[in-house]
Amino acid sequence: MDQSKTPVLDALAAYHESGQTPFTPPGHKQGRGADPRVRAVLGDAVFRSDVLATSGLDDRTSSHAVVEEAQALMAEAVGADHAFFSTCGSSLSVKSAMLSVAGPYEKLLVGRDAHKSVVSGLILSGIRPVWVDPQWDAERHLAHPPSPEAFEAAFAEHPDARGALVTTPTPYGTCSDLAAIAEVCHERSRPLIVDEAWGAHLPFHPDLPTWAMDAGADICVTSVHKMGSGLEQSSVFHLQGDLIKPEVLRSREDLLGTTSPSVLVYAALDGWRRQMVEQGKALYDEALTLADEVRTRISRIDGMRVHGRDDFCGPGRAADLDPLQIIIDISAWEVTGYRAADWLRENHRINLHIADHRRISAQLTHADDRSTADILLTALTDLAAHAGELRTGQPVHVPPPSQLRLEQAALPRDAFFGPTEQVASDKADGRIAAEMLTPYPPGIPAALPGERLTADVLRYLRSGVAAGMVVPDAVDTKVESVRVLRED
Repeated sequence: MDQSKTPVLDALAAYHESGQTPFTPPGHKQGRGADPRVRAVLGDAVFRSDVLATSGLDDRTSSHAVVEEAQALMAEAVGADHAFFSTCGSSLSVKSAMLSVAGPYEKLLVGRDAHKSVVSGLILSGIRPVWVDPQWDAERHLAHPPSPEAFEAAFAEHPDARGALVTTPTPYGTCSDLAAIAEVCHERSRPLIVDEAWGAHLPFHPDLPTWAMDAGADICVTSVHKMGSGLEQSSVFHLQGDLIKPEVLRSREDLLGTTSPSVLVYAALDGWRRQMVEQGKALYDEALTLADEVRTRISRIDGMRVHGRDDFCGPGRAADLDPLQIIIDISAWEVTGYRAADWLRENHRINLHIADHRRISAQLTHADDRSTADILLTALTDLAAHAGELRTGQPVHVPPPSQLRLEQAALPRDAFFGPTEQVASDKADGRIAAEMLTPYPPGIPAALPGERLTADVLRYLRSGVAAGMVVPDAVDTKVESVRVLRED
C-alpha cells in the first residue's frame, strides 16, 4: 500500500474544496453557529473540520471506504493483520478486546496491575477475573508486570480460562516478556490481549521495547494520544492471527463505541501513521538521544535518582524499559511526589506525568526538544533548592505486597450492581468493596468491586490522601467512608 496516502485527511480536504452545505449534525454547521467567544479559544479550524464521518467525510453508504482504507494502512504500517480506530480512547478498545475473548462468567487471566478501564470491562461483562500478581520490588515499593511463569501457573490452576490480558509498558515504562507470555497462551490455543496504551510509538524504532504484535500478541490496544501525535481519546486496537475473528472484534467495538465518531480524531490518527512511517525512525533517534541527555543531567541534581534499567530490569523485575519515561525517585528528600508535582505546577507551570508517594515522572516524546528539556531541568533544579520546604511529615503507609493483595470475594459485576451502603473507613475492614478506589494517575485500583477490604489497604489510601494522593473514582474522594456490599 502507498503509505504516503492519508485517506481521511484527503477526504476532509475534498469536503472543504467541494463547498458542501450540511443539513446534518453537528449543529454548529462548521462553526457558523458557534459562539464567537468559543471560536476565539478553540479556533475556527476545529469547527470547520468537525464533520460527520458518513454523509460528510464519506457518502451515505460509505462507498469510498475512507476509514477502512486508513485502518488498512495503519495495520500494514505496524505489521498487524487488522487495525481498528477508536475515538473513545483505549478505555473502550480494551473492553472490546476483553469481550472478544470471554463472556459472562467465563474466566480471563488478568494482571492485577491493570488499569481501571479493565476493571470497568469486568463489571460490564461479568467476566470472572483470575488475577495474576505483578512482580513486586520491595525496596522501591513498585510493581512490574507479571512474569511468564506467573501466567503459566495461573493457566495450570485455571485451564478453562479463555485467554490472558497483560499491561505493558506500565505507566512507569516497565515492560513484560511478551514473547514468553504469548508462548504460554498459544501452547493452549488461548489469545493474549496486551494493553499497550503507553506503547503506540514502539513499532517505529528498533531501540524501543518490542511491541506487542512483533512479540506474538493476538490483540494489542494502543493510546495514540499518550505517546503519539493523536488527539485526546484517539486509540487503535490491532489484531493478528486466527484465535480471534476480526468480525467478532468489530462487533464488540460496535456494541460499545459511539455512532458519532470524531472525524478530527480519525484525521489525526491518519496523519500520525504517515508521519511515523516516513519520519518515525529519525524522530525517535532524536528523542532517545535527548532522553539520555536529560537522564544524565537530572542524575546530577542532589537528591534525585533517575531510574534506569539497572533499577527496573532483571530477574524478578521487568524485562525491558522504555527510556522515554523519566522516573525520578525523590525519597531522599522525604518529600512525596504529590507535593513536588503540585509545587512544580504552581511555581514553574510544569505538569508532570506521574506523582506517587516517592516519585515524580516526566514523559518525553518525539515532540520534545532541548528547549522543553531545559525548562524541565531548570524547574527540577529549583525544586531541589526548595525541597526542605515541602516536607509534610505525613508518610504514606505502603503495605508489603502480601497485605496490598486483596481477596476477590465476589465478581466485580455482582459487587458493583449489588445492594450497597456507605460505611466509615474505620468500619470497612473485612467488608466487600462495591466501588473502585484508584490512586490517579496512574489509574491502577488499590481496591476494586468484589475485593474484601483490609485495614492495611484502607490505611494506605487514607494516609495517601492526607499526603496529597487523588482517588477520584471513590464516592467519597477523601476515603473517610467507602461504598461496600450491604450485608443482610
